[in-house]
Amino acid sequence: MPKVSVIIPSYNHEKYVAQAIQSVLDQTYQDFEIVITDDGSTDSTVEELEKFKDSRIRIFTFKNNMGACVAAKKCILESKGEYIAVLSSDDMFLPDKLEKQVKFLNEHPDIWIVFGYAQIIDEDGNDFSDEKHFYYNIFKQPNRTRFEWLNYFFYTGNALCHPSALIRRRCYEKIGYYDERLAQIPDFDFWIRACLKHDIYIIPENLIKFRVRAGEANVSGNKPETRIRAYIEFLHVLKNFLSIESVEEFLKIFPEASKYYDQVEKDLIPYFVAMIALERGTIHPLHQHFAIDVLINLLGNKDIADKIDKKCGFKYIDFIKLTGKYDIFNIEKIIQNSKQLNDKDTLLDEKDRQLHEKDRQLHEYDRQLQRLLNTYSWRMTAPMRTFLNALRNVSKKYFIKSGGRQ
Repeated sequence: MPKVSVIIPSYNHEKYVAQAIQSVLDQTYQDFEIVITDDGSTDSTVEELEKFKDSRIRIFTFKNNMGACVAAKKCILESKGEYIAVLSSDDMFLPDKLEKQVKFLNEHPDIWIVFGYAQIIDEDGNDFSDEKHFYYNIFKQPNRTRFEWLNYFFYTGNALCHPSALIRRRCYEKIGYYDERLAQIPDFDFWIRACLKHDIYIIPENLIKFRVRAGEANVSGNKPETRIRAYIEFLHVLKNFLSIESVEEFLKIFPEASKYYDQVEKDLIPYFVAMIALERGTIHPLHQHFAIDVLINLLGNKDIADKIDKKCGFKYIDFIKLTGKYDIFNIEKIIQNSKQLNDKDTLLDEKDRQLHEKDRQLHEYDRQLQRLLNTYSWRMTAPMRTFLNALRNVSKKYFIKSGGRQ
């Protein structure tokens, strides 16, 4: 049985998947298998996969696109290794990635997941040069305790590189697989669930090449659909914090909640998570949305509602006031923007009316001018007007030459 299972969920990466597989075959550590599930690719990805004849490679294919988490789960269920490495089909391992991480997990049985830094490359494999891009430095993180990581996750979000991870199989057995309902942040959800149980570690050196494709073509690229989906998924993922197991762990994750020390009890942890989220919500409305959802569900339980009132003095009326204070759907901003647009439309309509009126007047002046030009008297006086214009020009030239003297 291999020590390591490298799983590769592939999808429409015909240009890169061979490089991904070869980077595994070129590892200094060779006790591995490669389990690939193609997620219904419509390009030549499967044909590229089938070019490899190494007996350690097993390939499964979906007829239709099912989602990356479904493909990853298929890989995990088919795999046999004690350690599982996840490789995106457009990324690459650096040669000693597995050797260093296997050694680390062997020596640190208390660590569930070990990560590394990532060398960021562009679509063509060159070093990525856009220093302002989100991915340029995001994975260069310091090591933290699991409590510090959970605090970071809650307030800031994800900063761990999924294809750099080597994960103990029992981690999946204890906390479950990637959530198949998620597309943008299933790894983030997994890290939170893992850190609620065990510590993780980052080896502070580049262990993979992480590709940032042109035009935000990555699955996580900054596009409208990914931003919308990520917002919805983040609301769901934050619910993991409602399952903190003890007051002691809650206070380690949120040391800023020590002001609630005398009030916190295990069954009230979700209430205090919501209160912390409301405080955070002054920076990001997503946390406000999460908090309101948590509170409305808690207060639906009469026993919990009575306990919250008794311990914290928070009543139904206080919740009602909150729902009028936090505009989680930006309704007022939308109304204000709509009013401003209507006001601008009204102004534009008035300007348009004025332009039409000026246009009408110009047409009337033009009509009157044409009538004048066609009159008998205008035609008969044309020679006189020509003579007078010539006289004015002569007088003007004389005036200039004389220096303006009369």
